[in-house]
This record gives sequence, C-alpha cells and structure tokens, in this order.
Amino acid sequence: MEEQNSILSCPAPEGKVARTIQALKKNHMEAYYLPTKQDVVPALAKLLHPGDTVAVGGSQTLAQCDVLKLLRSGEYEFLDRYQEGLSAEELGEVFRDAFYADAFVTSTNAVTENGELYNKDGTGNRVSAMIFGPKSVIVVAGVNKIVPDLHAAARRVKTVAAPLNAKRLSCKTPCAVTGECADCSSDARICCSTVILHQQRIAGRIKVLLVGEELGY
Repeated sequence: MEEQNSILSCPAPEGKVARTIQALKKNHMEAYYLPTKQDVVPALAKLLHPGDTVAVGGSQTLAQCDVLKLLRSGEYEFLDRYQEGLSAEELGEVFRDAFYADAFVTSTNAVTENGELYNKDGTGNRVSAMIFGPKSVIVVAGVNKIVPDLHAAARRVKTVAAPLNAKRLSCKTPCAVTGECADCSSDARICCSTVILHQQRIAGRIKVLLVGEELGY
C-alpha cells in the first residue's frame, strides 16, 4: 500500500483537503490527493488492471480529465454508456451490466470534511453502483466539491450541481431556468434519489481521488 500511495498521491495541502482525506480513510475509504487533472488518468491506470470490466457514471469531471480515452484504449472491457447509436433499451442493459463490473468510475456531487459522499440521482444507476455491485468504485472529484457537512452538501446540490446539470442536459425543470432547485415534480427531475455514503463495510472498496482543481458541477 505504501508503494501505491506514493504512485497515486502526494501530500495533501493543509486544511480542508487534508481533513477530508483523513476522514474518508477513517470511514474505510481509500483517499488520495492529486494536484492536477492531468494526474487522474495515470492514477486510474494504477488502480485498474488490464482486462478489467469497467463502467462509468455520467460525469463532467471524467470528461474534463479525459478518462474515457483511457477506458476506450482497448486495455479494458469498457461498458461504454456513450457509445453512438445505443437505444434506450441497450443503455439500460449497460446500466444493469455495471453491477457486475470489476470497477465503476464516477464522480460525486459533494464530499464532506467528515468523509461522507453525498449524491442525488435521476435514474439511480450511478448511486446504486456506488452502493453495491462493482468490486471497486473509484470516485474522482475536484476540491470544489468539498463541503463542511451534509447540510452544505445538500445546499450545494440545490444551488450548483442540479441546476447546472439540468441546464446542460436541456431538462425541462425549474432549476434549469432559475438556477436553484424548487423541489419540483417534473418528469425530467434529475434529483429523484438521495444517497449518503457514510462508511464502507468493505474497507477500500471505494477509492476517492481528490484533485486540486475545480472540476465538474
């Protein structure tokens, strides 16, 4: 593990980043600090194994870090949710197949300084796979997603993550227009399920890569 730590991370800056990493470890999640988004792909390559079946959650962070290029390299059996021409039924199969993946790579809506991962989902495939199924879950998050506590995490989703994602996806929801959640009942609502990962029973199943840049929503 010491060798892996030296490969994946450097010492976190003092303050909230260091506190968050220590709290995640206390909650049985591995946690690493990466200074820039360019460090993400090399870190993932160390955490994944050639031939692994890998799935991803929908994420702007992964796109900004060029993760899909790595997963499409031929080194892995990639369950590509973004493959052109997928029908709704085929996409649903990709989501379900993710439960049997060796690794699930995603981001998170917020991570608290108490070491909790806070997420809201529309379809629920992302949060479901984070909870159970894939042998390994790798979470990539910019330091902009670190918040003091669960109250701040919920507020962040309502005022930042949900509105920006709804606008990006052209969802017909109030937040896509106003920029703030209205707890709507729209059929296009993207925050139907709320999941908080407080602690892991399987130590190390979840690995959190905290990147020293602003990434995603």
